[in-house]
Amino acid sequence: MFTGIIETLGTVQNIHKEGDNIHFTIASNISNELKIDQSVAHNGVCLTVVKLGENTHTVTAINETLQKTNLGYLTLGAKVNLERCMQMNARLDGHIVQGHVDQTATCILVNELAGSWEYRFKYDASTGNVTVEKGSACVNGISLTVVNSAHDEFSVFIIPYTHEHTNLQDVKVGDTVNLEFDIIGKYVARLMAKH
Repeated sequence: MFTGIIETLGTVQNIHKEGDNIHFTIASNISNELKIDQSVAHNGVCLTVVKLGENTHTVTAINETLQKTNLGYLTLGAKVNLERCMQMNARLDGHIVQGHVDQTATCILVNELAGSWEYRFKYDASTGNVTVEKGSACVNGISLTVVNSAHDEFSVFIIPYTHEHTNLQDVKVGDTVNLEFDIIGKYVARLMAKH
C-alpha cells in the first residue's frame, strides 16, 4: 500500500526486453536502501525489486502491466516517480493508493499559471471509472486533488514543489499518464452499477 506522496525521482538506466517482459534498471538516491523482493511504486505501478546494483535497482514489468500502464513508453534517461510502500506507523499524507493502475489517460492541457500549473487529463470512461470534484486521483503515482471533474476528464493543479520533484515537469500535451482512481470511489461506483 502507498500514499501517493512521491519519495524521489529515478532515472531509467537500462531497458532489457525478455520475452513479453521488460526489465527496467533505475538509478535513484534510494536504490541503495532497497532490498530484493521489496515493493516500490514506479509511476504508480507496484513492482518488485529483482536485482540491485550500485545506486540502481531492477524491476520487471510483465505484458499485462505494460498493456495497462505507461511503462512501455519509458525510454533511456526518462524520469520515474518512486515511492516505497507505506509504513504502518507513518502518517497517511496523501490517500490510500494500491499501486494498481486502473488505466491510462492522455494529457490534453498544460497551463502554466502564476505560481502553479494546471494539467487536464482525458480517459476512457467506458471502463466505469469516475472522478469527483475535490476527490483524490493518482496520476503517475502522485496523490492529487481533482478539480473540474467531467464524465471522461478532469484537471489537477500542481504547486511548484510537486512540479519540481515529480515527472509531471516532463508531461506535455499528448503524453500518456497512469491513473489509479480512488479505491472508495471505485467500490461505490461498482455498488451503484449493480442497482
